[in-house]
Formats: sequence, structure tokens, C-alpha cells
Amino acid sequence: MAGEDIIMLRQKELKRLHVIRKVMEGTLRQKEAAELASLSERQIRRIIKRIGEEGDEGIRHRSRGKPSKRKLPFKQRTVELYRTTYPDFGPTLFTEKLAEREGFTVSRETVRTWLVETGEWKAHRKRKAHRQWRERKDHYGEMLQMDGSHHDWFEGRGPKCVLMGYIDDATGRVYGRFYDYEGTIPAMDSLKRYITEYGIPVSVYLDKHTTYKSWVRRDDFQEREPISQFGRALSELGVRKLHAHSPQAKGRIERLFNTFQDRVVKEMRLQDVSTIEDANKFLVSYLPVYNERFSVTPKEGEDLHRTVSIDLDTVLCVKTERTLKNDHTIQLNGKLYQIEDNIRAKRAMVEELIDGSMRIRHKGVQAAFHEITQRPVKPEKERPFLPRGKGHRPPLGHAWRPPWFKRSGKEERCGNMEKAQPLPHSHSTAAEES
Repeated sequence: MAGEDIIMLRQKELKRLHVIRKVMEGTLRQKEAAELASLSERQIRRIIKRIGEEGDEGIRHRSRGKPSKRKLPFKQRTVELYRTTYPDFGPTLFTEKLAEREGFTVSRETVRTWLVETGEWKAHRKRKAHRQWRERKDHYGEMLQMDGSHHDWFEGRGPKCVLMGYIDDATGRVYGRFYDYEGTIPAMDSLKRYITEYGIPVSVYLDKHTTYKSWVRRDDFQEREPISQFGRALSELGVRKLHAHSPQAKGRIERLFNTFQDRVVKEMRLQDVSTIEDANKFLVSYLPVYNERFSVTPKEGEDLHRTVSIDLDTVLCVKTERTLKNDHTIQLNGKLYQIEDNIRAKRAMVEELIDGSMRIRHKGVQAAFHEITQRPVKPEKERPFLPRGKGHRPPLGHAWRPPWFKRSGKEERCGNMEKAQPLPHSHSTAAEES
């Protein structure tokens, strides 16, 4: 075949072959050929002998296509690095860390093949249930998916915490922050930080956690359905609240948590993050890089986030209506507060802010108040001294006497005894009583 006569040579080897042919033809001396090819005369003689035996193919270097015996093979070195430093990383994240931290690049599918061959990675076949696909929203800020992810984010290096995560449905841009628990205050604080940075979204997609949806049973006489504090805050901000009936309905935020529980956990492990404060600092630098890489361009270019024109602290807080007593005091959480302003009302609104402070308002006007740390002690009433066994006896018609007392005739006998032995009203001795 014609393909068998083709010899693959480099330009440097073609130059040497041309020089050696001139020497073999007798038109060039070996010393001159050594200078032109940058070789020694002894090497020139070796090459002439090899070409005479093997033909033009003898000009190729003997070590071409053979791995170095002194260097660890690249495949083995990569797999060994995976075992020692990145044992639980996926192939995609592992190739990223090789480029970022180790300084060399290799294909993701090549690494996946190597890890599967050596038994370090098992190919997972995903079986997806049949569900109706929902198209992304058209505008940035049109719908925001929100949820909390409970996970051991520090892998035992620190306390367990919750990631309050947000993802825009149209672009996939992510915002998040770590907290001790998932509740009203963390939800309000994280939403306030999101609104401060991006603006007020049109709608928020939530699950049916008690923080977002009130489960108080509605009575037949109630005019409105009970609402949670967070739901009330969304209503005051003009944000539409949507509740998902299943985790798959808000699959975008659920898939984000699956990704973060793999990627973010390992990134924080590499940076030795072990506290909530350090984790929030880590997110400040990590999320812009993540959004730059994984976010998509929305179908429509207009941003529907609204600018903030109100005081967020007056909305994102826990509001409780309390009774105003006659002495202008309000009781809340076992504490007593004295209102200094002259308010003529029966009830006032108490606002517990995110930072732990408190406000009292009446008809939108903030009132001055202070906490009463020492309550006045009521004086005890002095009771007259009565001898032992001569205590007060209630009258015959008192409610403590049971019905059978009258039927048994004891009422009449006790009445005669009380008339015969009246109770003393002053201190006396036994002799005076007789």
C-alpha cells in the first residue's frame, strides 16, 4: 500500500537527512556535515551506518513515542494526586482544581476515564422521573426562588448551620448567606441584604415551611387567612408570594443546593473555613465568580427589580399588636415597658427589628419608651391573729359547701354549733373563753 511507504519526520530530521545524503554521495565531508547538523563526527558516522541499514527511517530518534523511564507517567501521577488530595471530588471539579492549584490542564472526560479505570470513580446513571418542564422566566428579577439548606457545611470543623439561598429564575444568578437556623429573622435579614444589593423582585417562590406560610387553622368567623410574619413583610413590600407543592416544583434552588453541598463544602475545606463568619466572607468572594461562570442571559434584557424607596427596617421586622394598659405600659416577652408619650389608645404596635432592638408605634408614629426593670412590690395585707383551730369559717351559703352537705342535715347542726360557740375577735386565754 502507498501509506506504508510514508515516513513521518520532523523538519530538524529532514535537514539532517539531507546533509547525510550529501555525505553518502561524496559531495560533502563528514566534518562539514557535523558543523551543519550541530553533531559530532562520531554521531555522523553512526547515522550514516543506520541509514545504510534501515533506509531513511533510520534518521528518527530512537526514543520517539516511548515514555520516559525516569519520569512518573502523567496518568499515574494524576490518579495518585486524586487519591491523596482530592479523594471525594467529582471529575469536573477535580479538573478545575488541577488547573487552579496544580498548574496543569487535562480534559475532563480523560480524567473521568482514568478514574473509572482505576476504580476511584463510578459512573452514575441518573433516572429522571417524568415531570412537566417549566420554561425560565423572561426577565431578570421576575421571580426569585428562595429556600434554606440544612447541611454539615463545615464537615465537623464547626457548628452545623443553614444556608439561606436565593436564585433568579431567569438568569440563574445566586445569592446566599449562612445562619444558625432557618427562621423568621434569618429569612428577613437575608432578604434585606439581597434587596439592598439587587432591588425588590416581582415575586418569590417558596416552600411551605412555617417561616413562610402560617398553618394556624382558620375559623369560620375569620375574615382573612392567617399569615406569617415573613409573608406579611412580602405583602408590605409588594412582592407576590408563591408556594410550591413539592420540592421538584422549585427544582432550580434544589439543584443549586446539591451543587453547593458538593462544591462549596470542598472549597471551604481547601481554605479551612470553620465558622459562620468566615463562611459568609468566603461567599462574598466566591459567588461573583460562580455567577460569572454559570449564569445565563435572560430572554428579555429589562431588569424588573424595583429600587428601594422605603425604610426596610419598618417592614422586615416582627410586628405584634399589644394591649396598652391604663398606666401606659406594655408587656412583651415577660418584660414591662413604660410609654413616655401620651397615647390615647387601647392597643399599640410593637416592632422587633432584625438587630434585636425594638420600636413602639401608634398610627405610624414612633413613641418614646423605656423598660421597667424593677416593678413596684404590692404591700401585703395584715391579717388578724386567730388561735390555732379557730380560723375563719365561711357562711352557710358559701359556694364551697357541696350539695350533699345540705341533704345530710349537717348544715342545720353546724348552724346550731356556730350559734352556741361564736368565734372570738380578740386575743384571749382558754380560761376567759370558758
